[in-house]
Amino acid sequence: MLSGKRMAILALAVLAGVGVARLTGAAGGDGATAVGSGPDKTNLFEWANPVTDILVGIDQHFFKDPDLKKMREGAVRGMIESLDDPYTEFIPNEEEKDFDKQVRGEYVGIGAEVDTENGWLKIASPLDDSPAWKAGIEADDLVVAVDGVTTFNQGVEKVIDRLMGEPGSVVRLTIERVGDKSAAPSGALEPTAPADAPESPGAKPGRVRFDLKIIRQKIVTSTVKGLHRVGDTQEWDFMADPVQKIGYIRVTQFTGGTIPELKAACEKLLSQGMRGLVLDLRYNGGGSLNAAIEMADLFLKEGVIVSTKGRRTREERAMARAEGTLPDFPMLIMLNESSASASEVVSGALVDNHRAIALGTRSFGKGIVQTLYRLASGEGQLKVTEAYYYLPSGRCLHRTPESTQWGVDPSPGFYVPMTLDEQREMVRVRRTEEIIRAKGKLAGGDDQQRWSDPAWILEHLKDKQLSAAVKAIQLRMNGDAWQPTGTDAPAGTLEMAELKREQRRYELLERELDRVSRRIDALATAATDNVKVGDFDPIPGDADLTGGKVLVYDKDGKVVATLNITGPNLDRWLIDAPVKPVATP
Repeated sequence: MLSGKRMAILALAVLAGVGVARLTGAAGGDGATAVGSGPDKTNLFEWANPVTDILVGIDQHFFKDPDLKKMREGAVRGMIESLDDPYTEFIPNEEEKDFDKQVRGEYVGIGAEVDTENGWLKIASPLDDSPAWKAGIEADDLVVAVDGVTTFNQGVEKVIDRLMGEPGSVVRLTIERVGDKSAAPSGALEPTAPADAPESPGAKPGRVRFDLKIIRQKIVTSTVKGLHRVGDTQEWDFMADPVQKIGYIRVTQFTGGTIPELKAACEKLLSQGMRGLVLDLRYNGGGSLNAAIEMADLFLKEGVIVSTKGRRTREERAMARAEGTLPDFPMLIMLNESSASASEVVSGALVDNHRAIALGTRSFGKGIVQTLYRLASGEGQLKVTEAYYYLPSGRCLHRTPESTQWGVDPSPGFYVPMTLDEQREMVRVRRTEEIIRAKGKLAGGDDQQRWSDPAWILEHLKDKQLSAAVKAIQLRMNGDAWQPTGTDAPAGTLEMAELKREQRRYELLERELDRVSRRIDALATAATDNVKVGDFDPIPGDADLTGGKVLVYDKDGKVVATLNITGPNLDRWLIDAPVKPVATP
């Protein structure tokens, strides 16, 4: 049992003693005052008195031993939830690794993009110069086991946790690959996965299994990409129009390594005679504010890049400098509703300073300055929102529940929306071109010879927004002004698009709640009637249905429709449909 005096001391320590670190993931500047310092310090201590009293009272009088750790976590999360800010959060120590991986783009592992196939972990592509690539891992390899333990139906995140570890440690993977023994790389070992396991009876016909020992290393994720890999190398081709010399650079995240990568890509393009640039920030959720400021500064000689204002922080402005600025050339930025935070800082700065135009759809609207405070107790960190970002025009980037204007809009005449099916097709092609393939296993056959044809490039990539962007730069280079290649967003269109997304989100939540409600009713009935509970889901199991088909029969058994399944969560859409599982004998 804890004494009241000790509990009071602990409460004061938690409130007053925190270490401060400026978050690189969405913050700027350095330095901040500790929680509890300043003129209101005494009031904060007084505020904590009833919390301490309640904790001591429960500890001393509750009829059974309370779980103090759960109580503390509940109190912390309750305080944060009362702020009504989804971005302020407490990060326990056990979640710090995932947080660092997301914010800094760094982790310790083998370095590979992964997916699943029929329950197995599948290598989508090894990363550039990674331990996986050096060991001979190839795209489309199946990881059957990690250190002799099967990966079948284990879930991607669980298997990834097993692949990660300490730098210099060794992990042994059992790989299944199309081909015979000659397809195994040098250094391959006999497979250790149990051949008699029900889910792993051995390699399928036409495939071979072998083991590889891989030394884990610190992986720094590359965040700058081009249109496709050059041959069987790891190099990117950044030229969207090789004839008129229009470059294309896609930035997926803002980390400490983004700016060096971007400079290298720009230098490569300039050496090839680049006359215009498309900067693709679609699906870029943000990251380091410092990286965003540096990126904008690369293209601006002068002017305000971004400013921040908060309740207890002074207004700060980041200014562009002429030193190190890249040559002037026509520039266009692609945005969509998933472009957020640092992406919006860069695009807003370049558009407001008339350095570039924006094409696509309105950005997400996440413009917050956050600081990461490490608690002196050692129990974790506090990520807290301290201010908002403001564009050079004075527009607040951040979207609140009451906002009708936020983020960065496409320039007049350059509103180019894409349907969900168009986006899926574009992403499918993009992923194919990102894969690092082994020699002699290039995708596309003759396609490798056609990347010098601008018309073929745009047709092949199935990207309506990129086609409009390249056309806009082509017209700009042939004239004095930008010529629209899209439309003006009709009044209310941007707000209506957001309204539809929120309505769809609400509908999905309603369906999920209805599904849970039905399960509760079924379980309650089963418990009351003492009958066996079956699986009431329309589609049982976790099968990957994307790319599959739905056959619809009439009452006479005739197929009247065949539907392609274009995305996940089909069962959610069937919940409200007048259907029920067909009884099986």
